[in-house]
Amino acid sequence: MLKIKGLCAGYSDLKVLFDIDLEVNEGEVVALVGSNGAGKTTLLRTISGLIPITAGTIEWFGSDMTKVPAHMRAGMGIAQILQGRGILSTLTIQDNLILGSYTERTKKKRAGLMAKVYSTFPILEQRQRLPAGTLSGGQQQMLAIGRAMMMDPKLLILDEPSLGLAPIVVDDVFRIIRTFREAGTSMLLIEQNLVKALQVADRGYVLETGKVQLQGPSHELLVNPAVRKAYLGV
Repeated sequence: MLKIKGLCAGYSDLKVLFDIDLEVNEGEVVALVGSNGAGKTTLLRTISGLIPITAGTIEWFGSDMTKVPAHMRAGMGIAQILQGRGILSTLTIQDNLILGSYTERTKKKRAGLMAKVYSTFPILEQRQRLPAGTLSGGQQQMLAIGRAMMMDPKLLILDEPSLGLAPIVVDDVFRIIRTFREAGTSMLLIEQNLVKALQVADRGYVLETGKVQLQGPSHELLVNPAVRKAYLGV
């Protein structure tokens, strides 16, 4: 569904990504792992159209969307959960969810999508009238995922979903990701927690200093000596 070829990008004169090739197939979970500053978030922003690329192509179901603006990419079914969650804290939980279904395609099925979110995250339904800022960090991550669900996405992109969360909450987040995987949701997962990311993914890419250094099935990357030495210290 998503095919990136020879992608280069950066910020003004600062080059961050160099000749990136990456694919996500329908129904597949792909992990993009790497250390801080490797370029993971920059790559996500190019996919979402928030940062222009300087070379290469981004194809969506075989069509070049390199010059398609960000809001139209969202309408095409690409939903990104931002690092830090991006919750509008003064709005109610319900209003945050409603904002996720702003396209004509999703407005028509808003009630059904919201029922699905509340079924997945009962705590959000219980507190739907409260300001989103009253939620804990883990609950805000649930709200961010729920808001993305309201877009009825064809591809769900998660940027560091475990960032800043307590270990027990991280386990809950990855249980949710596994549930989505079992339901056939296509996902691109960006994580510093290499083990958890690769355990839930079908394939993985290791990004270092703006370049893909390794790629392959997740189970192979988990036992790769270079990966284990660099990221697990073994």
